[in-house]
Amino acid sequence: MLFSELPIDSRVLKALSIMQIETLTEVQHKSIPHALIGKDVVAGAKTGSGKTLAFLVPAVNRLLTSRPLTKADPRAIILAPTRELAKQVFMQAKKLTATQNISVALIVGGENYNDQVKILRQNPDIIVGTAGRIADHINGKSFFLNGIELLILDEADRMLELGFSEQLDLIHRSANHRKRQTMMFSATIDSAAVHAMTEKMLNAPEQIVIDNVAIPHADIEQKFFLSDGVTHKDQLLLKSLVMANRTQAIVFTATREDTGRIAKQLEDEGFAAVSLHGELAQGQRSSVINAFSRGLHTVLVTTDLASRGLDLLNVALVINYDLPKFADEYIHRIGRTGRAGNKGVAISFVSGKDWHSFSAIKSKMPQDYSFSEYEELPAKFKGRRAFVEKKTESKASVKAKPKAIKNPVKKRVRTMDAVDTGFIPVKRKARVVVDDEDNSTDLNFDTDTDSKTDI
Repeated sequence: MLFSELPIDSRVLKALSIMQIETLTEVQHKSIPHALIGKDVVAGAKTGSGKTLAFLVPAVNRLLTSRPLTKADPRAIILAPTRELAKQVFMQAKKLTATQNISVALIVGGENYNDQVKILRQNPDIIVGTAGRIADHINGKSFFLNGIELLILDEADRMLELGFSEQLDLIHRSANHRKRQTMMFSATIDSAAVHAMTEKMLNAPEQIVIDNVAIPHADIEQKFFLSDGVTHKDQLLLKSLVMANRTQAIVFTATREDTGRIAKQLEDEGFAAVSLHGELAQGQRSSVINAFSRGLHTVLVTTDLASRGLDLLNVALVINYDLPKFADEYIHRIGRTGRAGNKGVAISFVSGKDWHSFSAIKSKMPQDYSFSEYEELPAKFKGRRAFVEKKTESKASVKAKPKAIKNPVKKRVRTMDAVDTGFIPVKRKARVVVDDEDNSTDLNFDTDTDSKTDI
């Protein structure tokens, strides 16, 4: 379906044409018609499915075709889980409104608070930001949401995972009136937390699920390599990047230390590599992402910080140096490639430490996956099944041995003496009973009577 077939303003169509976007993706086709007539929408869709335009197009169309509820308040709030994703949504919104009289502001953490107050006092039409910083400005009365027309939550499940439920509740209560339209997009919509938020914040929403969000894109070729450990993984990584012929790649690691170590090793091998992790200052993180998106670096080595939301269309290869703990996180990681109809490759290294994660990932896949191998880099590790069989064989060999004769065992009984349970019975001594009255006379114990006498 083409955007020109939708009942949207010609100015929106012109902006889409400048962006060279004509055809709707599945999530856009299923959600935009409902959003255009003012219905609340909750959609479960994978990253890279076109969900950003699925909410931006109807939002901009509404702002162009209807009068604002108030003169000063923002008309639309778009919330994202991370600064990076918020910035990418902001850039898309700027492109879509470039030829319109619609102002867009970016309000995220890590930036100067007072500078943001000045921006908010200019009464922007659309605010794109993170829940934490938006909540800070609401508490600080930097702006009010009485005239809000659209509340949009992008990757709602991720915001809940990051602990923003209280901030989301504050934003909801500050903008809670009957004329507000709410759209919520999430990787999953069937979790208890997302369901509870849907019940609280949306009014009889149209529910949309695009395929199975727990299954990777068909445009992504997945490969798994068995690995013997760190040194072997380093060799497999270098070989995989060489085979990729210098196309842009993202390498995911489990620790911050590994991001720096691997990036340095790749630089020594002649790759334009850069590392990204949570310990970097906001300015440094933005600089790294911008440089990578412009093609100044061919390899981005990162932790899960960048596993969601980064809109990097030129990434042809994703490598899981370490597998994530959860299958859903694996889906989000490899979703960095194969975007916008492009083909992509996802390579994962599976060592003994990664086997449990690999089993969880494999259980969610619609088909069986075989292990790939570079002929010159075979792995000694063959998977946990081999170890299970080896243990079973060793147990069987132990059982085949003749049983040793056990020595007699002594067991505790309630008396002070131990009774031998062997073949020779031991005669127990007779118990001596001491009269209580004689005992109190012979032994020099103080009694309550004596104490009272002394007093």
